[in-house]
Amino acid sequence: MKDERREKWTRGDFAPLPTPVMTPREIVSELDRYIVGQREAKRAVAIALRNRWRRQLVPEDLREEIAPKNIIMIGPTGVGKTEISRRLAKLSQAPFIKVEASKFTEVGYVGRDVESIIRDLMELAVNMAKEKERKSVEIRARELAEERILDLLLPAMPPDKPAESGQEGTNLQGTREKLKKMLREGKLNERAVEVEFTRTTMPVVEVLTPQGMEEMESQLKEMFSNLLPKRTKKKTVKIPEAMEILSQEEAAKLVDMDKVISEATRQVEQSGIVFIDEIDKIAGRETIQGPDVSREGVQRDLLPLVEGTTVNTKYGLIKTDHVLFIASGAFHSSKPSDLIPEFQGRFPIRVELSALGKEDFIRILTEPKNALVKQYVALLETEGVRLLFREDAVAEIAQIAAQVNEKTENIGARRLHTIMEKLLDEVSYAAPEMQGKEISIDAQYVQDRLDPILKDEDLSRYIL
Repeated sequence: MKDERREKWTRGDFAPLPTPVMTPREIVSELDRYIVGQREAKRAVAIALRNRWRRQLVPEDLREEIAPKNIIMIGPTGVGKTEISRRLAKLSQAPFIKVEASKFTEVGYVGRDVESIIRDLMELAVNMAKEKERKSVEIRARELAEERILDLLLPAMPPDKPAESGQEGTNLQGTREKLKKMLREGKLNERAVEVEFTRTTMPVVEVLTPQGMEEMESQLKEMFSNLLPKRTKKKTVKIPEAMEILSQEEAAKLVDMDKVISEATRQVEQSGIVFIDEIDKIAGRETIQGPDVSREGVQRDLLPLVEGTTVNTKYGLIKTDHVLFIASGAFHSSKPSDLIPEFQGRFPIRVELSALGKEDFIRILTEPKNALVKQYVALLETEGVRLLFREDAVAEIAQIAAQVNEKTENIGARRLHTIMEKLLDEVSYAAPEMQGKEISIDAQYVQDRLDPILKDEDLSRYIL
């Protein structure tokens, strides 16, 4: 069955075959490069991502029936919930937006309009599609920019010139070709030209609209901006800068916005990912007093988006039936069962992320591609200072982070950022005067810098 469909795709009977994504095992392996542990959560998101690709290959009548399996991640702050979702979106090159559920409860019982999530996601997708389209016309835009610069360097022959000046026209064309060659070789980079281009900055138009009417505000701003005439600006710049300005202007003219909006709509509807953080903040408790009314109201507002609805945006109607929603929360004072049943039912996959301990911190400091130790070594190398972190120093930092998390609020791996900044405060400050030096960070150095703070419990609560 699948081979028959692939043959039809090859013949052009169907839309183009969707771009293959990595296998779940490959996705987990890629996430391992940046995030330590949390195997269960990585597996869940890897399967969800692969299922989206699989859905594109099934028969069309069944394809519309396959709903995305939304995920709730449960775990304390700083254990990798947001990072997993962000990296997943980067891997899939899908439109991704992160929102905080509590943002929709800040003002009375209204908060922000929940449909603004999809509008913002669409805006992001349009920018992604526009950038992709811009790259596809980059070569042509540069050629047109070259011609405009050549017109500035060597103005064309006036149209009322006598026809008998054919030899002069030939010479002019030859000179133009020589100038083009010099331009491409960079021999004219020091020349300055006066370029005229359309101003891209819109005048500031302040529009006051009621809370929750953000879409109306953006539409009014756009309408007022379009009513004003396009303004051009003249600027004298060197040729490389002129080439950049004119290339961007020509690319903007060549970009087919209908194609961009069509592609962005498809990306959002078929591949969009919405990450809703702090979902536990809108989980209602047994009481019905105070802001809990608002919490349940936000759940009911979010429910149509998650179930599948149509949202009106300035680019057209967007269906959310196949947008993947990933929710996360610490659930310290509430639990997923406190969410209203309809909302719970739309998140069939639940994964628990474990709290981080000393061994996890050691791995976080050294293993990931963007490990903290590697970051600080690279930063100080720019000043000519070579940092060497000994194994016992890394172990000591991890031990202190775990210890502080136990005594105070557990903020997970974010504690490492605080400790590393405090540890290297003196070196970072004096680095410009220490060029060429090598500094070895061992366990004793860590203890000398941090022990005075750790011994004073009141101070450690503020500093670390």
